[in-house]
Amino acid sequence: MSKVSNYKIALSAIVPLILLAIVIAFLMGPGTNFLEFGIVLPEIHLEQIDFVDGEIQVIVRNTGPIDVNIAVADVNDRIQPAAIEPDNHLSKFETALVRIPYDWNEGQPYSIGLTTDDGTRFEKSVDAASLRLEVNTELIGYLGLIGFLIGIVPIMIGLLWFSFIQKLGSSKYRFFLAFTVGLLLFLAFDAIEEASEISQSHLSDIFNGQLLIATVVILSFLILFSIGNSLVKKSQFSKISKPLAISLMIAVGIGFHNFGEGLAVGAAIALGQVALSTFLIVGFAIHNTTEGFAIAAPMARTKAMILRLVGLGLVAGTPAIFGTWIGGFSYSPFSTVVFLSIGAGAIFQVVVSIIQYIREENENTLSNTSIILGIGLGLVVMYLTSIFI
Repeated sequence: MSKVSNYKIALSAIVPLILLAIVIAFLMGPGTNFLEFGIVLPEIHLEQIDFVDGEIQVIVRNTGPIDVNIAVADVNDRIQPAAIEPDNHLSKFETALVRIPYDWNEGQPYSIGLTTDDGTRFEKSVDAASLRLEVNTELIGYLGLIGFLIGIVPIMIGLLWFSFIQKLGSSKYRFFLAFTVGLLLFLAFDAIEEASEISQSHLSDIFNGQLLIATVVILSFLILFSIGNSLVKKSQFSKISKPLAISLMIAVGIGFHNFGEGLAVGAAIALGQVALSTFLIVGFAIHNTTEGFAIAAPMARTKAMILRLVGLGLVAGTPAIFGTWIGGFSYSPFSTVVFLSIGAGAIFQVVVSIIQYIREENENTLSNTSIILGIGLGLVVMYLTSIFI
């Protein structure tokens, strides 16, 4: 191809971008005179409310189309003095820290309001005030223990089913592979639902939470599907067996999911919204034990290697510990939604890989009754165990 042709191709790609830039410049410059219909309203979002000794701290972000000035702060509809750092003027997407001196009471509900200089008021409610967690050795150990109990312990218990699955015949083995598909499908839908709830209650509309979830789920699925296929292909030419490769993908997908759940649990503890009773710990243990089963099932046709099983369990369960730490000390609704969505996409990718594996084991068909029953039973079991949480 000649240099002239290359220039023409480059020019044909650049010209539309230049024209688009000219249109945008016009709309943001002289063209604004044609677009000034109606009233442009301010929009701010109270992203985080922390209760410290003698003070309520609010992180606020300007999520609207125009700059705003915060004029007044109030607690339970009563105007309070407030200091705003760095200042009360917020450009688009800019954040500020509003510090309200207030003698609050633990466990009481509070409604925090901020009013802009045009008289528009925005508020956010807290069901029960609790002191913001401060990093210390004791609390790090406490949150780590919670992550250990809801992440690693139940998964390791679930892995003990490896010996049972290993002794099954071919037909029953396919049933339990299908059962694993049901478990994982429910886990993926559960992650999407949880991400959606966090998005609706904690994220500003400017982030388009539902579209964010869909985008991350699809992207993580496509990326991990490509990586997973490469891993499975390499398993044919290495010491890694295909079942082990699938189990590793399951562990990674569950790890992303557990990290997102750990973020949510840690945040709930920090906000005083969860009383971690024995009942709650038992509920998580019952529900997450099925994750260990899902990891063990594909490996049941390989030589038993305890260290590999333990390693896979740690890959899946350890992220819950890091999640509780980060969620407890520095919670971000945005990152929680992203990681839960990544986990859902990863799990969908694993489901596709297992279905392909089942088809190979079952002469390229999925119409076998035991397979359909296995998927259905997996969904039912996950639903029943989710009730305990």
